[in-house]
Amino acid sequence: MKRAFALGLAVAAAVALAAVLGSRKGGVEEAEAAAPWTFAQSMSQRRSYIAAAELGGLIYAAGGMVGESGRHLAVFQRFDPRANSWTTLPRLPEPVRAGAGAALDGQVYVIGGSTPAGDGRQVYAFDIAGGEWRARASLPEPRLNHSAVVLDGRIYVLGGFSGEEERGDVFVYEPADDAWSRAASLPRPNHAFGAVVFRGEIWMLGGRRGDEILREVWIYDPDTDRWRAGPELPRPMELLGSAVAGDEIHAVWESTYQIYDARTGRWAQGPRSLVTRHGLNAFYVDSALYTVGGCTTQLRDSQVVESRRIL
Repeated sequence: MKRAFALGLAVAAAVALAAVLGSRKGGVEEAEAAAPWTFAQSMSQRRSYIAAAELGGLIYAAGGMVGESGRHLAVFQRFDPRANSWTTLPRLPEPVRAGAGAALDGQVYVIGGSTPAGDGRQVYAFDIAGGEWRARASLPEPRLNHSAVVLDGRIYVLGGFSGEEERGDVFVYEPADDAWSRAASLPRPNHAFGAVVFRGEIWMLGGRRGDEILREVWIYDPDTDRWRAGPELPRPMELLGSAVAGDEIHAVWESTYQIYDARTGRWAQGPRSLVTRHGLNAFYVDSALYTVGGCTTQLRDSQVVESRRIL
């Protein structure tokens, strides 16, 4: 586990440095009328690899890790973009890092991830109205560095890492039954990628396979239970934050910020963030993109929250 994290972080830092020093080649266009990034209220604690989700215009951030030590965290907080403030909520039942977050039916889920005991299958749901955590049906297999998205009232858990290798499984959670099933596996095993629901389908962006950071984009159609290739990223990305804003997909990693516009079918380069980070989360709330936490290229976890108005 430690070896995998160290390898991923080291390669991420090297690729980010090359991107900063290199030229802007590869057909990536500058985004027009690019609004700059600004700082929002920071978290109270430095952390990366957070399980996070948005619900009702509020961002919930659970667990994570302190990169210098690898220490697992149980902290759980809520960010209100309108008030630009954080609120501390009841802690996770156990510390979790590199889990996946999702929000559905008034519940914030923290799914899988590494615990002090090892790679985990645990699933916890926080009831917003009741203010309490409850254990839910465990994942069929342990996972970390995976992604979770909500589509058609179900939670899809995609890929990830376990047993020192990438995984391609897709698990589907039915909240009414508190049960898991399987959907079509990823075309190729992958972890550390971004995932969003876009126009009724699931888009998987970038990621890592072995020593390779990926440009791949795969699209899942829930009606046919099939994956197909999507428009490749101009630049490879892993451990990224991704979010949907109208007709656009926004993907942020280190010094790379790529925007897909469905109206043109093309990716463009957005403005560089103020603090380059990997292992971060991204959300679109009230016409603004927010990036939360992460780890800097110096492998130091960050409290930073940045925002950017989407014009």
